[in-house]
Amino acid sequence: MSSPAAKKAKKTFVGEKVVLAYSGGLDTSVILKWLSGQGFEVICYCANVGQQGEDYDAITKKAKDCGASKVYIEDLCEEFVTDFVFEAVKANAQYEGRYLLGTSLARPVIAKRQVEIAQKEGAKYVSHGATGKGNDQVRFEMCAQALDSKITTIAPWRDAEFLEKFKGRGDLLAYATEQGIPVSSTPKASYSIDENLYHTSYESGILEDPMTAPPPEMFKMTVDPLKAPDKVESLRIEFAKGIPVKVTNKTDGTVKEKPLELFCYLNEVAGRNGIGRIDIVENRFVGIKSRGIYETPAGTLLREVHLDLEGLCLDKEVVRIRDQLSEEFARLCYNGFWYAPEMELVKHAIDFSQRDVEGAVEVALYKGNMTVTGRESAKSLYSADLASMEIENGGSIDYEPADAQGFIRINSTRLKAYHSLRGCPASLKTDF
Repeated sequence: MSSPAAKKAKKTFVGEKVVLAYSGGLDTSVILKWLSGQGFEVICYCANVGQQGEDYDAITKKAKDCGASKVYIEDLCEEFVTDFVFEAVKANAQYEGRYLLGTSLARPVIAKRQVEIAQKEGAKYVSHGATGKGNDQVRFEMCAQALDSKITTIAPWRDAEFLEKFKGRGDLLAYATEQGIPVSSTPKASYSIDENLYHTSYESGILEDPMTAPPPEMFKMTVDPLKAPDKVESLRIEFAKGIPVKVTNKTDGTVKEKPLELFCYLNEVAGRNGIGRIDIVENRFVGIKSRGIYETPAGTLLREVHLDLEGLCLDKEVVRIRDQLSEEFARLCYNGFWYAPEMELVKHAIDFSQRDVEGAVEVALYKGNMTVTGRESAKSLYSADLASMEIENGGSIDYEPADAQGFIRINSTRLKAYHSLRGCPASLKTDF
């Protein structure tokens, strides 16, 4: 039973508008009804970021049947690729050196449109179905606060009254039956799935045991590398300012240039060649370790070839600093700081580093492997004359091998001083 204070709080919501991030699943359908019961006018919002198999007409009907006053179905695929995914490609972003940030990148584009809808509708509230233990609650709410500090987020899975009523899936199902909420007859998978154009992720359920191998039938975007075609497929990928602008399949002649088409095509090609699966344990922002399995076919391929092209076009010290920026970009994105001033700084610096990253990389795909076979750029810093062991001088650049003697002497000065103080090289000293 609700306390008098809670009842009083409910009355303040009567007539207020809330924009709910709605999937059409059990959780968000229950949340829709629960918010309506609090007095809210609920406006549902479903973002299309490339998840497969969605019936948006059915989602719209279900939302309205459950009490939504309006339903927005927003296609964000192109914006997601151009303004978020390609930003990560430029940055070579990987969280903890392994995770390509598929879910992390999708949240700010979803949150941005949710806030825009709230502003259009005059809603003071937004809501989501993210759990109280995960990263998504942080990402959605940090983005919302950054974009409109006057909007309040309602997170039912952190609300004491909601948690008292719904302690598990059984309570949700019972409430759905009581309220006439349609429940899918399709058996629920023994793990959770989140998918978008960039990746598909799998976690929870049977996968919470880090020793449990993923079921072979689980994967959606990639084939088992062992079952991939027994022939090499070769691609030529062209970049301008660090962004892919053209893909040519050298095996069958297919050409793609529009950003969304190009990216979807790379997903298809990399996926059928078994590229892009990882199985990891990562550290959530909230401090909990999480086991996740990810498929990121195009993202994995693009990172490989982009890094290779940078090797041709970027100065050594720029690469060193860019590596630090890449790590910071990934950390900020993962933790929900996409719209933070420090992220603006990092993105501007990365953009500067990418000014001359243009050219093409050719890569061969075969059973889960990517082998770069060539690269070229009009902005290349590579000089065959300078690198060659066969040419006496540096060609157009004044470089004499004898100069290395002084270079070595200067760089070894501090080493000699350090080991002179200790009495002998550290590698020879056994008494620590």
